[in-house]
Amino acid sequence: MATTRRATATWSGDLLSGRGSVTAATTGIFREQPTTWAARTEEPEGTTSPEELLAAAHASCFSMACSNILAKAGTPVTRLDVEVAVTAEKREAGWTVASSHVTVRGTVPGATQESFAAAAAQAKDGCPISRALKGNVELSVEATLGG
Repeated sequence: MATTRRATATWSGDLLSGRGSVTAATTGIFREQPTTWAARTEEPEGTTSPEELLAAAHASCFSMACSNILAKAGTPVTRLDVEVAVTAEKREAGWTVASSHVTVRGTVPGATQESFAAAAAQAKDGCPISRALKGNVELSVEATLGG
């Protein structure tokens, strides 16, 4: 069974001085969030960017995958706190998403640091967003059990 989710974007003006917005069209959970080129390459100043949205998607996806892996191992999660840092840099071909670094801290009764780190590594390689990025973006994970 396939699923499709939609988002929409609008843009007015040129790249450097123009402005746009992005909307979660499937759910409407956010509407017309402002975007600018400066928010991507300078300080965001309250404006989102595709890189921030990618980080949010990766954090959400990773948390689900890691939770599933740990539950299947007999150590269900009490809580996972996941932060993803997506880094873009200017390269010869232009601005490129270069890396996505996952930091996960978990409360997982019955897990050891080693089993938690192994589950995090498996989630890093296996969650659907990671698989979409794999081969194009450097993926890394740092996992800490207990707080």
